[in-house]
Amino acid sequence: MIALSTAVPLPARTQAAPRRSSGTIAGGTQWATSYYVIDSGRDGPTVLVTGGIHGNEPAGAEAAEQIRHWSVSRGKLIVVPRCNVRGLAANDRHLPGQPKATRDPNRNFPTTGGKDEARTDLCKALWAFAKNCKPNWHVDMHEGHGFRGAGSKSVGSSIIHFRKSKAAPVVAEMRKAVNATVSDAKRKFVLLGPPANGSLARATAERLGAQSFIIETTTHEIVDDKKKDRPRAIRARQHRLMFHVLLAKLKMAACERWRMVPARQAGKDHTQPLRVAIYNGPGTGNKALALLRTVAARQRGLARCVPVGPDDISDGALDQFDVVVFPGGSGSKQAAGIGKVGHDAVRKFVRNGGGYVGICAGAYLATYKYSWGLKIIDARTVDSKHWNRGTGMVKIDLTDAGRTVLGGPSRQMDIYYGQGPLLAPAKADDLPDYQTLAHYRSEIAKNGAPTGVMANTPAVIASTFGRGRVICFSPHFEKPQSEKGADALVRRALQWAAGRNVPSAVKTRACLPAARGGRLAVGSALE
Repeated sequence: MIALSTAVPLPARTQAAPRRSSGTIAGGTQWATSYYVIDSGRDGPTVLVTGGIHGNEPAGAEAAEQIRHWSVSRGKLIVVPRCNVRGLAANDRHLPGQPKATRDPNRNFPTTGGKDEARTDLCKALWAFAKNCKPNWHVDMHEGHGFRGAGSKSVGSSIIHFRKSKAAPVVAEMRKAVNATVSDAKRKFVLLGPPANGSLARATAERLGAQSFIIETTTHEIVDDKKKDRPRAIRARQHRLMFHVLLAKLKMAACERWRMVPARQAGKDHTQPLRVAIYNGPGTGNKALALLRTVAARQRGLARCVPVGPDDISDGALDQFDVVVFPGGSGSKQAAGIGKVGHDAVRKFVRNGGGYVGICAGAYLATYKYSWGLKIIDARTVDSKHWNRGTGMVKIDLTDAGRTVLGGPSRQMDIYYGQGPLLAPAKADDLPDYQTLAHYRSEIAKNGAPTGVMANTPAVIASTFGRGRVICFSPHFEKPQSEKGADALVRRALQWAAGRNVPSAVKTRACLPAARGGRLAVGSALE
């Protein structure tokens, strides 16, 4: 059983400068999860945000994890981003290992007319914490599995509230704001209520007097009779947008709605984890996002990886990051997804000193010759007619420059190829020449593609664009099918693109061009 001590004391209120603090709920147990307090130091409401109670609804947890980096101008913001940590890890709606009667965590809180008691160790700890918070407002972030406005039985794309509560006018404003970003009438948010009996939001309203409601985004849609996951970045953005409206109405908002990572600390950037934006929208999927996060996580503390969608990029959200990654998928669809405003925003980000890592489709997107390309590296594609040349394992060979920038062995490596671009110089007058970091030493030539074209072309290239750095991978070093340890080269690419020092294990030094006819020493200038 969880002891009463799980009612973690909140930091004492102060009228001094705003401060941030954190702690653990259900500490020392398998259900341990973190909470975060942003205290403005000024009188005002206490707002509690919870996410991830259901483990198969990750966008709520994603948004809450981003919101914990926000600032407030008055009152206090308390965030529990990942309530059901084990469920989120298993993509399980329920509490893993719990019996059927108590496995749904959002039915385990005090019920209407029942005792003031929660069921299961986790929910008892969460309830004790909520009571200790004494929230004036409570927002619980969830997801449904269909569009309620389109007739789904699911509660996806809805706000579930108490219709006669004082929160109703604010909820209406939140709905209006998010629906202004949704063009399809059947996908617009609807109002439902009240929250289910036994849910945390219902309990905080009935027992604690909070203005409480649930926000539900939609995890997937049906396209041509097939289930298609919706980009997590878009779903998390909807949560953030609605919550920002609430803070604005409470006169608490003190940051932009696109804030996703901690604010920069002057002079300390190189001691902090990289801020990595991973494009997650049309032209790529949630699997690419998850894989890249897994790769970055293998080197603890390297990077804080956050999904960003087209609207985030258009809003200027990249300015808070060190590097943007465009992963595999379709380069042309990624270009169409971000549109001209996003296209210009990415170019501006890199020109002003940001890093760009393109993998397969993201490498296509970076090139010069396509009308939809970003044109941030002096490369064109070879034999683009046969882009569908097949998939499989190929051999690559790192150059001296590649081993300096990326690390890696002097021998050939086996890497997974998924129809990435075959590259050659574009000879653009306004861009510096790229440096080849790796060559293909074998080839795939299926589906009518000619032989003798792929071998010995560049597999990885790098260059500068303005004050920023660009690195493009044609094959997939990050895929599990690639040689063990190949993903470490992707982690080093993130560091290099961000202008961080080349890993100390690298003994040699190589050069990259600073401008046509000139060369920039790695480890200098941009670092």
